[in-house]
Amino acid sequence: MGVDKHTTQRKAARALASSRLSAVLAFDGPVSQVKGVSAGRASVLASWGVRTVRDLIDRFPHRYLDMSERTTIAAATIGQSCTVAGWIHEIKLKRPKPRLDLVEITLRDATGTLLVTCFRQPWLADRLHEGDTVALSGKIEFSYGFKRMTNPYLEVVEGSLDAVEGIIIPIHPAGGKLTAAWVRRLVSSALSLCAGLDDPLPLDLRVQYRLMSRQTALQCIHFPHTMDEARLARRRLAYEEVFLLELNLMISQRAEAQGASPIAHRIDGPAVRALAKALPFTLTEEQMVARDEILHRMAAPTSASHMLLGDVGTGKTAVALFALAAATDSGNQALMMAPTEVLAAQHAASAGSLLDAAGVSWALLTASTPTDERACIREGLSNGSLTVLFGTHALLEPDIAPRSCSLVVIDEQQRFGVEQRRTLREKGPGCDYLTLTATPIPRTLALALYGGMTLSYLTKRPRNRAGTTTRVLVHSRRGEAYEIARDALDAGHQVFVVCPLIGKPASDAQTKHTREAAADEEEGYAYARIAIEDEGDLHDDDIHAAREEARFLQEKIFCGYSVGVLHGRMPATEKRASMERFAAGEVDVLVATTVIEVGIDVPNATVMIVEDADRFGLSQLHQLRGRVGRGDVPGEVCLISSTKNPVALERLAAMERTENGFELAEFDLSLRREGDILGNRQHGASSLRLVNVIRDRAIVETAYRDARTLIEADPDLSQPDHAALRLELSRTFSPHGEGVS
Repeated sequence: MGVDKHTTQRKAARALASSRLSAVLAFDGPVSQVKGVSAGRASVLASWGVRTVRDLIDRFPHRYLDMSERTTIAAATIGQSCTVAGWIHEIKLKRPKPRLDLVEITLRDATGTLLVTCFRQPWLADRLHEGDTVALSGKIEFSYGFKRMTNPYLEVVEGSLDAVEGIIIPIHPAGGKLTAAWVRRLVSSALSLCAGLDDPLPLDLRVQYRLMSRQTALQCIHFPHTMDEARLARRRLAYEEVFLLELNLMISQRAEAQGASPIAHRIDGPAVRALAKALPFTLTEEQMVARDEILHRMAAPTSASHMLLGDVGTGKTAVALFALAAATDSGNQALMMAPTEVLAAQHAASAGSLLDAAGVSWALLTASTPTDERACIREGLSNGSLTVLFGTHALLEPDIAPRSCSLVVIDEQQRFGVEQRRTLREKGPGCDYLTLTATPIPRTLALALYGGMTLSYLTKRPRNRAGTTTRVLVHSRRGEAYEIARDALDAGHQVFVVCPLIGKPASDAQTKHTREAAADEEEGYAYARIAIEDEGDLHDDDIHAAREEARFLQEKIFCGYSVGVLHGRMPATEKRASMERFAAGEVDVLVATTVIEVGIDVPNATVMIVEDADRFGLSQLHQLRGRVGRGDVPGEVCLISSTKNPVALERLAAMERTENGFELAEFDLSLRREGDILGNRQHGASSLRLVNVIRDRAIVETAYRDARTLIEADPDLSQPDHAALRLELSRTFSPHGEGVS
């Protein structure tokens, strides 16, 4: 008996293991193995990016028709959205105008009649038939004596209304020759094929958060019995999405440092102490916290990868200087790269005297550096006599080879490509990596994009910053902005005027080519058409760019004051000279493109006028206005816009309400469609199908914390309990060149 019992148990275990293996293999197998997927349907699915069974199952419903919440036609409230069901009494295809097709459906139930109008959907006349039972979801209107719906969501219901009473109908993304009903059938078949799928989430996490198993969650999100069941399924799968993404980012980050010996930096040495004494100001509490977090990471015996996210004017550079000093105290060197010569020179100018006081040798290297000076810099780097080197893309050249680089700092890291960042890090194998960004990225979004890095935030400006007032002006009130600017000029201050376009507009094809070419240049440009009122000699010419705008302002608006120009297409020497003249007060009004967006520091500039402000993103506008109000006098920013788009107006109004860049970023994200928040280019972030980083901030934070705890305890995921997790990471990310191998 005992032998038979054990034999039976072994057979059952083998059968279970075989079943799970089959499910795992099927899950990542070709979608053609799903029952009902013909060659034609496989072609349609492929056009959606669905090539595997996993891809098909991951096309989650974007909404549900809850038949338990449906109402009758008689009880449907005018002006409100609802779900109703009935049978088609009559259906007609009409063409009231050329190229305007509409389908009129007369729907009835036991209580009344509903007229349904579907614009530009002529195929419905062939797909639907009199007597079909359908469910509709939309807003009830009333006209000409009947309740009506216009372009509602419509689903053909199989069976009688009594048969679907209380049923929840999932609405899957569909298109082409595949209807939502067909997608629903295919997903059901796919789920059956993968029955018994292993769960990648460790059991302790599932128990801790009371999460469904993966198999149950997939079944319930596609075919829930109740809406609460769908909610719990989504919660489980959303957590899994973020958890896997964070683990992949962390593992990838660690992999970059493999094969090199990390350096545990000294963080209390003479250079760090001298720098603290040399600062002409006291660090804010946030700055001190960020400094200590960075130094703590540098002191660890592992390679640090840290991001400092600071709102405009919060003093990121001052914090980064302590990292440079720590590298010096550890007997090593540091490289700090900025995206433009103007910004790199500004870093060197502002930090140079402080580094001198701390006994740290430094230099600046750009494309404009004279040959003999460049040779001296190369020699100092190679023999170790030069400790800190500021620069632009020039730092990436092969002949720039430090003797012992233990720290790489990249300012505005999002302006550099992945290969450029990697090239700089390779200058110091095993070095610590610190990136700075003034782009306000909410924490949850930063975790989704950069979860492999540790993060510090600066959100408050030092008290010696006067701040800015922002106002939105329609085009007809442009003169008010000029009055504000003239008052500032009369008081001895300076003015920025921001134009989004350089030169005359080209044809559409030329403009497209120009945009693509500009993406690879040193600065990023925002191209847009600028329309201003006809003025004198500019009659009949309503398209102007920086040069034309400067001439117009010099001759018509700011007579008696000096007007200069700065844009990204100018040679580096001209750009630097233009900024130096403005910083020295030799130029009163600087007409510029978005080249001034980052890092330009002229405390005497107190007014900024932004043309066609609705054509800029909120983050870009916020960074632009950070160029004024940096001294003792408050800044004033005038956003000129002629738009009537309600969303654009809402975004501009937000600029008037707050100066907090992170609040603006969250607001901006809240206006976007969920799929636009992450994008497909960022570190596998496109794998997040269910997560909205604003709505699901608690899930993101929790998954990030759990992933970091797990990876610190089991860096290689070698523990037996993590075998399924390791396999899932490999299958999810390795095909795209990422993740566990």
